[in-house]
Amino acid sequence: MKGEGSILPPRLNSAITTGEPFRGRSRYSPADLQTAVRSIARPRISVLTPAWACVVAALGLSIFGILAIQSVAPAEASRQVAFLCLGVIAAAGATVVHYRVYEFFSPLMMAVVLMLLVFVLIPSVPESIVRPRNGARRWITIPGLLEFQPSELAKIAYVLLLGVYLTTRRHYRHFLGISAPLVLTFIPMALILKEPDLGTSLLFLPTLFAMLVVAGSRLHHLLIIGVLGLALGASMYPVLEDHQKERIAALADHWTGKRAMLQDEGFQGNKAMTLVGAGQLTGLGGDDGRILVTRNRLPEDHNDMIFAVVSVRWGFLGAVAMWGMYVLLGLGAILTAAQTSEPYGRLVVIGLAAMLFAQMVVNTGMTVGLLPITGMTLPFVSYGGSSLISVWVMVGIILSVGLRWPQYLAREARDFDTFETED
Repeated sequence: MKGEGSILPPRLNSAITTGEPFRGRSRYSPADLQTAVRSIARPRISVLTPAWACVVAALGLSIFGILAIQSVAPAEASRQVAFLCLGVIAAAGATVVHYRVYEFFSPLMMAVVLMLLVFVLIPSVPESIVRPRNGARRWITIPGLLEFQPSELAKIAYVLLLGVYLTTRRHYRHFLGISAPLVLTFIPMALILKEPDLGTSLLFLPTLFAMLVVAGSRLHHLLIIGVLGLALGASMYPVLEDHQKERIAALADHWTGKRAMLQDEGFQGNKAMTLVGAGQLTGLGGDDGRILVTRNRLPEDHNDMIFAVVSVRWGFLGAVAMWGMYVLLGLGAILTAAQTSEPYGRLVVIGLAAMLFAQMVVNTGMTVGLLPITGMTLPFVSYGGSSLISVWVMVGIILSVGLRWPQYLAREARDFDTFETED
């Protein structure tokens, strides 16, 4: 309690800091002492936190997205503004709630999300509630109210629950102990892949890897898991949907210089790469860029392929500026985790940031021809209500961690470095 003398009565504070017995009759009543103790045990909030960098980056990316959507779909841009307002409100609500509350309710949240993921796969559900789109069953519609993707909620619930496991167990530092986090990861992955949504399902593995690294898992164990994951991914090829196999084949054709699938599954990727290159260094501007996108008939130009629109309108410099905002968001999250002494908050911040950064990498990678087309949105930038609101909730949770410091008299948080390291 050294340095907190302004909170306790002077003589009582001196006795606590020096270890000397408290002698003499105090002039302070029991009510005074009770008030002083309550002031020590109160939750501490620090407004100065690097988590605000995440908020600034998220707001900049959202404005970036609205301007890009305005170039190709003005009506959707107006709705995106409304979605942004809802997202900011949702983020504020997530910030107000103490992040330890999420820790308590995370098992229930994950159970509800898994039930929703199973629900969208039930063929007998009426199309008014679950309507397939392009062969995928991803959306739940509440008539007259809203439409959302349970997979977006699954990303948040997964990070919150995995954080609970990693702060209450220690055997994940052993090779066999990683099996439980893997099972926790593969359950939502398998359900989302069945929708099918290959892109979203792939986000869980890098998130797991990042959280295990921060939690203190042995790196050589993680490398083995990574190799096994690559082997498992290759072995899953036979169970993929036909259109997913064709997209992988179209990417392979692109790499080898073949043009056989340019008018089929390779059409979207080829048009996206053409537009990215057309933007050159500084872009073509709003009007010329819109005309070029329209004439190239780029599918999902305001949604999955929004990075191509950004590139053709603002060029390479605009793309770099957008990537810089993601870097700012990632740095803000890393600094927030570094200043957080409580392990659960640290893991949640890193997990959410890893999820967002991995999604950005997958989206931009498929747009420039490095990865197969997976139907992945660009966080904060692509059009979509459930996508935008969910990523803003992630930012709100990161801010909730950053704003709150441990109580003065709180039990010292367990540090990952105190765990055993023997195999």
